[in-house]
Amino acid sequence: MRSMVVIIALHILLAGPFFAPMSRLLIKNAKALVGTHPAGQGRVPGRSMANLPQIADGWLTTENGRITGLGSMSNFPGIADWTDLTVIDATGRYVLPGWCDPHTHSIFAAPRDGEFVDRIKGLSYQEIAARGGGILNSAGMLRSMSEDDLFEQAKARLEGMMQQGTVAVEIKSGYGLTLGSELKMLRVAARLKKEMPLQIRTTLLAAHALPAEFKEDRAAYLRLICEELIPQVAREGLAEFVDVFCETNYFTVSEMEQVLASGAEHGLRGKVHVNQFTSIGGVQAAVEHGALSVDHLEVMEPADIDALVGSGTIPTLLPSCSFFLRIPYGPARELMDKDLPLALATDHNPGSTPSGNMNFVLSLACIQLRMLPEEAIQAMTLNAAAAMTVEQELGSLTVGKRASLLITKEVPSLAYLPYAFGQDHLDTVLIDGKVIRSGTAIA
Repeated sequence: MRSMVVIIALHILLAGPFFAPMSRLLIKNAKALVGTHPAGQGRVPGRSMANLPQIADGWLTTENGRITGLGSMSNFPGIADWTDLTVIDATGRYVLPGWCDPHTHSIFAAPRDGEFVDRIKGLSYQEIAARGGGILNSAGMLRSMSEDDLFEQAKARLEGMMQQGTVAVEIKSGYGLTLGSELKMLRVAARLKKEMPLQIRTTLLAAHALPAEFKEDRAAYLRLICEELIPQVAREGLAEFVDVFCETNYFTVSEMEQVLASGAEHGLRGKVHVNQFTSIGGVQAAVEHGALSVDHLEVMEPADIDALVGSGTIPTLLPSCSFFLRIPYGPARELMDKDLPLALATDHNPGSTPSGNMNFVLSLACIQLRMLPEEAIQAMTLNAAAAMTVEQELGSLTVGKRASLLITKEVPSLAYLPYAFGQDHLDTVLIDGKVIRSGTAIA
């Protein structure tokens, strides 16, 4: 009978490592649809983050990679034509927006596991950097690597992140620290945008560390960034944002302001590293320059938090960096108590966070930042999407948005996802209606 629900086996051809898009899809009997925000909502203020909208016993339809309808099974309107329709029975499973990761350094030449051992032996991040390790170590390796090799390595990392539920990612340069190598990184990111199904936003982070060749002339390196790199990146459309590591022993507040001003002149908005180890006024200056986000924030004074109130700048915490470096965790509760729209990200990079797993970030957010599961999910979906300007496309289960979704395994509650840390709770991952990870929910 045409009216009966039929579970259609996927008989679609593989396209590279990903399945072809399903033109029409119905997900039915979901334990709950999670993050069902109304159209037009772009971020969730801190005091409201515990109120995660859900529809119990839900259904959701997609067509040509977009969400076309959703609601409760008690009000399911039925499907007039079951032809060319894939049906997923999500009984006992949650359906969530895919994770958005608004701060990564996922293009790099090689891991830095030797420095990992140095830290076990007692050296700090700063001490390793002073010995020529850290960012400068990565820059040295990247400069000699071909663009093709960088691309293949980064592609493999992103494929792994998609399997873990990431549907959008911001990628920074910053391991080149020369005109040619920074452009090489951003061109690799542009290739990834074309060939990968997830959404990618890119950031110029030439002001990541001072190259050895400019050790005696900081001003010359700033001129290279502001007068050569930023204009060329803007002309070629290689980045949406500009970033600076504003921190003691890296770049000063004044230097950050120079880069942000040049970026704004060329249409690149700021997303900046601040307050990772010290509070030196970077948050206040970033807000004054209209930065989209301020990231890290492990060391925050009351004045730093107050500067964010009413600003529109999104505070973004990176708890897996704190975990790996054994440094303080950012003050999530204090930021949310000020009604700020907190976002979370992985900081995926070879030196301080060699993991792009947002599910681990979810657990750390609840265990170490004392965020409720609902708050952490909001920070990894809609607020994270806003921190990389994809909130009109992703971050919630909303009609018209991209059908980039997660379906969990059968779990007793949302809280079980961060509670049972280290376990894989995802069954199915869809990006724009394409099956990226096919689980048992698809018959």
